[in-house]
Amino acid sequence: MSDEVRYYEAVGRRKRAVARIRLYPGDGQIVINDKSLQEFFGRRQDWQNVLAPLKLTDNEQQFNLSVLVKGGGITGQAEAIRHGVARALLVVEPGLRPTLRRAGYLTRDPREKERKKPGLKRARKAPQYTKR
Repeated sequence: MSDEVRYYEAVGRRKRAVARIRLYPGDGQIVINDKSLQEFFGRRQDWQNVLAPLKLTDNEQQFNLSVLVKGGGITGQAEAIRHGVARALLVVEPGLRPTLRRAGYLTRDPREKERKKPGLKRARKAPQYTKR
């Protein structure tokens, strides 16, 4: 068995989305659920979210990404991938922690959808009051 690591793995989460990230040494290819980045995400903003930790640390062309993402919506999935990529980069190079922390990429965003309450129309919206 060799000491060489084939890939670095991490998990990123946001709302209901969970992304499993594998970071391979390579030339910058990104595969998300067997599709390219541009094929999977239609909006440029989501591409930028996914690439943000790599750009910040100047590792865009050093690693290939293989991503499995489930649950949530489009933006939630993009942000879950961003979180996972930042965590995977820490496994590769622990010295990047202050940079990634300052940018806010290591913090798991705790906001979730609030549950609907009985007697209300939604989580907080009450039925309209009628006097007569």
